[in-house]
Amino acid sequence: MNPNETPILTIEDLVVKFNLRGRTLSAIREASLCLYKGESLAIVGESGSGKSVFTKSFMGLLDANGWVDSGTIKYKDYDLATFKSEKDWLKIRGKEIAMVFQDPMTSLNPLKTIGKQVREAVVKHQGLKGNEATKAVYEILENVGIDEPQKRYKQYPFEFSGGMRQRVVIAIAVACNPEILICDEPTTALDVTIQAQIMELIGALQRKYQLTVVYITHDLGVVAHVADRVAVMYAGDIVEIGLSEEIFYDPRHPYTSALLASLPQLGIKGEPLYAIKGTPPNLFKKVEGDAFAFRNEKALKIDFVERPPYFKISETHYAKTWLMDARAPKVERPKTIELLRERSAK
Repeated sequence: MNPNETPILTIEDLVVKFNLRGRTLSAIREASLCLYKGESLAIVGESGSGKSVFTKSFMGLLDANGWVDSGTIKYKDYDLATFKSEKDWLKIRGKEIAMVFQDPMTSLNPLKTIGKQVREAVVKHQGLKGNEATKAVYEILENVGIDEPQKRYKQYPFEFSGGMRQRVVIAIAVACNPEILICDEPTTALDVTIQAQIMELIGALQRKYQLTVVYITHDLGVVAHVADRVAVMYAGDIVEIGLSEEIFYDPRHPYTSALLASLPQLGIKGEPLYAIKGTPPNLFKKVEGDAFAFRNEKALKIDFVERPPYFKISETHYAKTWLMDARAPKVERPKTIELLRERSAK
């Protein structure tokens, strides 16, 4: 990823709102992001921080009570934020931007064979028919690590394990031949061993098909070794973004440091695991200042009054925190970050 390159997807000041029981919730609050061709970007944050909503807005998959209120989503010659009809979205969804959802059982049709479901994507998005389409399905199934594709082609989802079903969902997404692949918590329902296999598989497919991959996760540990860049999301906004090593070893936003401190592998025997105190702000109300201020022990007075801008740490690293202002007091690096550095060096 070169910051001097032209991004393939540019989101600027995106605001997404939902109407819930007559009240308006601001799920995404002026979030901005650039995505570069061929990179792997992880969007991380607590459940409810807006990660899935943010990426669903790129594909027109918001629930019926949600809408893009303002901002732009520029992809090629399109501003996806202006799309209103299903006809518009069919030009993008699957063909240009595809998504792997976290629960493969609800993503697959239990009444159709695996082969038919992958074949639908091959026929629709690659224009293949007959034996050519069948051969393409066999090849894709093999590429996602499913042995005996001729046999598996005729089987149904219930005959597959959770890990195998997730491979099928990935196969369907890849069969669409997209430019951008969004993986929404792709390993949540899987055990640790299978998680590693799925992440390794996505990385291999990225290289083979020259994909640009976006991972969505609440677990920084899952993407530590696969993401080129990491965007940290909190209360509907991206509060820090940088190269993976910058986020892991030189975090600047207090929320990023708190997320890292919550990693189980940083726990010390005999001591309780670290947990972030408090809860995220109520997004039915306007958030004043830094959304993380009330949970931040080192918050400044201005954090409760004025929303911070992005401060530039390097050409690739930015953080929205007043602690980066030249007038702010110096804050010691959290001990957990030093511990993370030490353990990674071993």
